[in-house]
Amino acid sequence: MRTDTPLTIYRKDYTPPTYRVDTVEMGFDLDPDLTRVATRLTMRRNPDSRNKSLVLFGDSLELVQLRMNGKEVGKRGYTLTNGVLEIHNAPEQVTLEIETATHPNQNTSLMGLYTSNGNFFTQCEAEGFRKITFFPDRPDVMAKYTVMLRADKSRYPVLLSNGNLVEEGDLGDGRHYAVWEDPFKKPSYLFALVAGQLVCQEEKYKLQSGREVLLQVWVEEGNLDKTQHAMDSLENSIRWDVERFGLELDLDRFMIVAVGDFNMGAMENKGLNIFNTKYVLANPRIATDTDYAGIESVVGHEYFHNWTGNRVTCRDWFQLSLKEGLTVFRDQEFSADLIGTESGRAVKRIEDVRVLRQAQFPEDAGPMAHPVRPDSYVEINNFYTVTIYEKGSEVVRMYQTLLGRDGFRKGMDLYFQRHDGQAVTCDDFRAAMADANDRDLSQFELWYSQAGTPHIKADMQYDAGIRTYSITLTQSCPPTPEHAKKQSFHIPVAVGLLDRNGRDMPLTLEGQDNADNGSAQTTLVLELKEQSQTFVFTSVAEPPVPSILRNFSAPVVLDVEYADAELAFLMANDSDAFNRWEAGQRLAMRRMLALSAAVQGDHALSNAQLDEGALGNAFRATLRDTTLDPAFCELALTLPSETVVAEQMDVIDPHAIHAVRVFLRRALASTLKVDWLVAYQSNRTPGTYSPDPVSTGKRGLKNLALSYVLEIDDADAHRLAQNQYDNANNMTDRIAALSVLVNSTAPGRDAALAHFFEEFEHEALVIDKWFSLQAMARNTDVATVRELMKHPAFTLKNPNRARSLIFSFCNGNPAQFHAVDGSGYEFWADQVIALNAINPQVAARLARTMDRWRKYAPALQEKMRAALLRVASAGALSKDVLEVVTKSLAE
Repeated sequence: MRTDTPLTIYRKDYTPPTYRVDTVEMGFDLDPDLTRVATRLTMRRNPDSRNKSLVLFGDSLELVQLRMNGKEVGKRGYTLTNGVLEIHNAPEQVTLEIETATHPNQNTSLMGLYTSNGNFFTQCEAEGFRKITFFPDRPDVMAKYTVMLRADKSRYPVLLSNGNLVEEGDLGDGRHYAVWEDPFKKPSYLFALVAGQLVCQEEKYKLQSGREVLLQVWVEEGNLDKTQHAMDSLENSIRWDVERFGLELDLDRFMIVAVGDFNMGAMENKGLNIFNTKYVLANPRIATDTDYAGIESVVGHEYFHNWTGNRVTCRDWFQLSLKEGLTVFRDQEFSADLIGTESGRAVKRIEDVRVLRQAQFPEDAGPMAHPVRPDSYVEINNFYTVTIYEKGSEVVRMYQTLLGRDGFRKGMDLYFQRHDGQAVTCDDFRAAMADANDRDLSQFELWYSQAGTPHIKADMQYDAGIRTYSITLTQSCPPTPEHAKKQSFHIPVAVGLLDRNGRDMPLTLEGQDNADNGSAQTTLVLELKEQSQTFVFTSVAEPPVPSILRNFSAPVVLDVEYADAELAFLMANDSDAFNRWEAGQRLAMRRMLALSAAVQGDHALSNAQLDEGALGNAFRATLRDTTLDPAFCELALTLPSETVVAEQMDVIDPHAIHAVRVFLRRALASTLKVDWLVAYQSNRTPGTYSPDPVSTGKRGLKNLALSYVLEIDDADAHRLAQNQYDNANNMTDRIAALSVLVNSTAPGRDAALAHFFEEFEHEALVIDKWFSLQAMARNTDVATVRELMKHPAFTLKNPNRARSLIFSFCNGNPAQFHAVDGSGYEFWADQVIALNAINPQVAARLARTMDRWRKYAPALQEKMRAALLRVASAGALSKDVLEVVTKSLAE
């Protein structure tokens, strides 16, 4: 194993920058083999800093020339060690001129300046700018930028950067130039440039203030027919941010650019957002309903960063959730508001919580657990995590739950009033929320500083004599690597009570006036601040059924003893759609855990076991309830994922979980065959495709029904799926049919796969789907994946393609990945090592697959540990991967 230890960065060691940068002027001579960058910085010593040296950072750069205040700085005037350029005894005022050389064609990390399909792109968050020039590359150094791009006009006719285009022209030698000026101060991580053969859809848009702005979506030629949804989403985002938060676009133009080689989903560079093509390109032929929703969400997310991230940014990278958690919350609210109905908002909420439980709860319980505001890191790229984003969003949502929507808006207004144009901290945001609402939120800080998922145990007691109902809530939080003992969190717990007829009861909390505009409330938010608190409801006429943690009011695990009959009652009657769904999930989880234990005890599974309890009856009742939103029904009728079930087991048995989930699906398919067929037929969406919420919900339920029918795996089912595949007029229905065929014994399975590839061979995003559905198919083993890697359409260098096959298998096919012979782990190690040499950021994300290895049975643990040790011992391991495997192996 490697013995060298990379430097750990600690939040407690933060010091202000030695110098402030006022202006940045950059000139690029763009060439894919050797790009020269000339940079002029005007700087002044920061009186708040004790350090006297001028420190700049670089990575994989050639330093061609260095001049300070007009004079060349010789090698005796500076030191350059491990990418840190330090100039000693610099004066108070500095004009620094730096010339660097970089090789974009060789930059497979996709950080800094790189090429993709012959075009130039940049990615500077978190520390990519230092791959372009030497700079005090930290988010609290904000400056105004002027950028000149020079390039061959025939090869790179489009030259883009941040801000406004102020000049362009020919250079007389076959080259041309463009000068861009950004009127706002920004940190270096928001710098961007794009150059190449691109075309755009553009529209003029009139803001609420009356000012007209130019909106552009830039893509490679041949993709213009796939940009309308992204443009619509951008316009909706601009409109929503003004209506909801009073935040108007501050630039004269706003640009989105799509690139096929990208490590992330998108990047919010000021005025020049660079997107993975996955979150821009869509039309009914290539994009599913999920793709359309993803584009809307990500376009919104990056646009909303213009204020929450750009105008107000992070003081340091430990505060990353200040912008990401807040902006995820904003994009979630945007998508929910756009749906416009209560049921639609509930469906969006359920979808968001599913992501949290499937990805973030395991992270909180593993070796990479960290607070929403981490205390340390080795490689900042490893902290673009579901804890920072999704849990961070839940923390922001709790402010709104505690303060109300109006109170939250008041806090946002004060936040911008205080900090516009500044680099600030999570504490500054919390202070704005507290001060604007005259609330003490000091205890709420623990959500930022303590890792782990809190558990709440609820105990209830009804006193018929005095007609009171008591709920005692007790909180605890399991130890995490850096936090053994936890202080009590400030947790909002939304509660309702149902009477025997399933109606909400009016609530009166002992000692409080709960009237709301003269009418009694039916949901109250209980504020749990102590380890244990009892809340007493008065005037409760009969024993109620409690509905606790409504709308998932806090990111916690709720432990409450419901009988099966009570869960079925809540599933049928709860007015809170989230808890209605949650009751069904609890029923299903209870059944799946019991059956998993039976499998582990070598007991045969039989359909009779399905009828024990209320699960089958609950599914039947949901399928036959025509008043329910189809989108909600789809979620209610989807069994908990194998990953979520695994988290409920002390020792994970992936094969038992898989066997049980398949068994339950087949049993439900057989028992409810007629109901599934009725649901399939009654939720068709004939006519022209539309990704509107109603049509999307119907297709979702119809295709879920199809997947259950295919569990029967007979000729009739095969014909149904084949017919849908052959006649589909949209990608949602076509890929759904292909997916169920791939997981069946249908004789047309291989022919459909071949036809699909031939039909979409030149649509990269669709071929990603083709690889992914095969990677996650039940019968796909390691040998099959290795064969798919030899396919001419596969490349490890493209992150989307690597994710579509390798990540989909390792993370989305647990039964096959955890093969008892350890072949899945050997495959994983091969790919982590290979990706590490190409793109460390992507490699580190794949490495996270194994960080929960200690929860598995000893036989699997041994093989997983061996694979981790093999990766840890590999030569030239990046900081990204080394940090992950080191923490995973730590005792």
